[in-house]
Amino acid sequence: MKKIAFFDSKPYDKESFDRVNNGRYEIKYFETRLSSAALPLLEGCDAVCAFVNAEIDRAVIEGITQRGIKVLAMRCAGYNNVDFAAAYELGLTVVRVPAYSPYAVAEHAMALLMTLNRRLHKAAMRTRDYNFSLVGLTGVDLHGKTAGVIGTGKIGRVFCDICKGLGMRVLAYDAYPNPESGLEFVSFERLLEESDVISLHCPLTPATHHIINRETISKMKDGVLFINTSRGGLVDSDAMLEALREGKLGGAGLDVYEEESEWFYEDRSSITKQNKTLSLLVSMPNVIVTSHQAFLTHEALENIATTTLENLDAYFSGLPLVNEICYRCMGAGAPQGNVAMCPNRVNGRCK
Repeated sequence: MKKIAFFDSKPYDKESFDRVNNGRYEIKYFETRLSSAALPLLEGCDAVCAFVNAEIDRAVIEGITQRGIKVLAMRCAGYNNVDFAAAYELGLTVVRVPAYSPYAVAEHAMALLMTLNRRLHKAAMRTRDYNFSLVGLTGVDLHGKTAGVIGTGKIGRVFCDICKGLGMRVLAYDAYPNPESGLEFVSFERLLEESDVISLHCPLTPATHHIINRETISKMKDGVLFINTSRGGLVDSDAMLEALREGKLGGAGLDVYEEESEWFYEDRSSITKQNKTLSLLVSMPNVIVTSHQAFLTHEALENIATTTLENLDAYFSGLPLVNEICYRCMGAGAPQGNVAMCPNRVNGRCK
């Protein structure tokens, strides 16, 4: 029986993976994140399973392959935390879960927007103290407003549908627009200028790093509501904080943060030396921060477990790897990790 070293495990992970696994793999669950310090835990294992907050650099990849392990199963869609050049050089196959539940993430993005707009977080805190004043809780009708959606993959398209269901006008921007999507694609600059709400649904790549910065924020409407459920590195956090303080941004709903790996998924309430920018963001009345939980639904957890184990089944059986990502997949020949367009595919695998 093949053994999987499963890192950064939480109770909900173990529940879903044990149910789907049904005994076909021996899964060794570790609460620690995958890192150089955790490499001794890999002894005797055949595969590694990691999450989005692991920093899988060259040293970690060397430690994996030196132990005879040739496959890394990422149980997430994002892969910006993996050194693919090192993986390619050292012969480590990397698979991921490209889509687990676009509805989960898109619905969370809308929940952040509605909560932010109608000040529901503030209202709930007031009524706990028996304060039923409505002063300071005024929002706007989203109906008739313009939503700018950056990134129109599966999640972005579901978010567009939700916005349309509320009667919002939707403008979309994507580096690779799909003309058959029925969306109104515009330039990035026009989206910034015309949107009342801006929501990010694009991957983090060198081209999209800090796509939201002082310059792009300056082109937005005053008072725009900003939502990010994608990747923290898409946003210059200091520029966002400055814009929130100055009122350029009317509010921000954030499920991700660019330095989240040291903070999210754990209880950090007793730590006195905190991240300065994050501390300021969570203290602001027009900011809502959730700890990268947009994916967290029963359906998504089931899909993550199913796809991850199916990826490993295919790898160990010598079958084509439909969810593989390689160094060349990330290049111009295969935009945004589209494995089907990878110029390096042989018999359904990247070589």
